[in-house]
Amino acid sequence: MPVIARFYGIEVLMFFNDHNPPHVHVKYAEYKVLIRIDNGDVYAGSAPSKVLRMMREWMKLHREELIHNWDLCRKDIPPLPVAPLD
Repeated sequence: MPVIARFYGIEVLMFFNDHNPPHVHVKYAEYKVLIRIDNGDVYAGSAPSKVLRMMREWMKLHREELIHNWDLCRKDIPPLPVAPLD
């Protein structure tokens, strides 16, 4: 499961050939959450509200890159790194 970004203690990952809907896996401290790429909704798990706010902001800025990485992972091709949130 490749890490595509790290910022503020958050790790953003994507799995190869993962199930739909397109999403990212997020780890923060003891929290794990899956967030949909298309709308930023939590798909499974939980995280503090500040982490979810940062993730939604970051995903909005990088939605096209995340969709491209999702397509790569579905083909078992390593995803590209995505710039962190400043």
